[in-house]
Amino acid sequence: MMKKTRAAITAVGGWLPDTVLSNADLEKMVDTTSEWIESRTGIKERRILKGEQKGTSEIGVHAIKSILDKKGIDPLEIDLVIVATVTPDYVFPSTSNIICDKVGMKNAWGFDLSAACSGFLFALSTGTQFIESGKYKKVIVVGADKMSSIINYQDRATCIIFGDGGGAVLLEPTEEEVGVMDFLLHTDGSGQQYLHMAAGGSVNPASHATVDANQHYAYQEGQAVFKHAVVNMAEVSAKIMQKNNLTADDVAYLLPHQANKRICDATANRMGIGPEKMLMNIERYGNTTAGTIPLLMHDYEKLLKKGDNIILSAFGGGFTWGSVYLKWAYDTK
Repeated sequence: MMKKTRAAITAVGGWLPDTVLSNADLEKMVDTTSEWIESRTGIKERRILKGEQKGTSEIGVHAIKSILDKKGIDPLEIDLVIVATVTPDYVFPSTSNIICDKVGMKNAWGFDLSAACSGFLFALSTGTQFIESGKYKKVIVVGADKMSSIINYQDRATCIIFGDGGGAVLLEPTEEEVGVMDFLLHTDGSGQQYLHMAAGGSVNPASHATVDANQHYAYQEGQAVFKHAVVNMAEVSAKIMQKNNLTADDVAYLLPHQANKRICDATANRMGIGPEKMLMNIERYGNTTAGTIPLLMHDYEKLLKKGDNIILSAFGGGFTWGSVYLKWAYDTK
């Protein structure tokens, strides 16, 4: 019997800008307190990408270069680059194109994928198919966002939550029982009203009126989004466990999208796992949208052991949500 080819994550890279925006800094900008932000979200500080002409590609380039250096891989060996982001450098060309050019991945093609905070899971699942089909040997999946480019720092509903940063993973084929084992992904476009950016697309192109009305910033109705996120992120994570006959004891770690500590806690509770199995870094980086899960992998890489059952889970604007079940494919040296 032929063994199934699976897509294994064989390396991770992450990158964050140097500038720190703390809760104390935000106290000076909007009517809020550090204590309020931390108790509601779990966030203490976030990173901001400063500098002329620096977009999301900056984050992706650094994350990918660290992977290529670590693995000793020539950029010309990369087949495909998928970039999950809602803050592309430009409407077009794609941020993937720009990253490929900057890194010298001249043999790769690529595209951007937009699924907000679930973007990395959607992109990882997409990249997995290209490996499983036998078509490609080296696929890079990036999750990165420069959220500061679409955040209104007078709007306390959003400015306290988001930060800039992201990461990347290398996918390679394996016949071992490791890698991406399963995924469940969902969308519900009726959630648009609660979390969106009103202008800048083809429905409502940029104009003096849209700029004056502050419509080029992320808009969020926190309570509605929170309610949907708690239910859907928790349910899809429990469902992927049931589908793959996993008990709470079988799961080594949950890597949840870092939107809000309370949403992550609810997901862990629904899965029946204790807080020691839930990996978090929200206090340092806030919500980096498509960047949170690869940044978790990067931060906790040394903790992850070959064969560990890991559940990834996310919920994002649109609405989008999903879960990926993977078996970790290597021990960090």
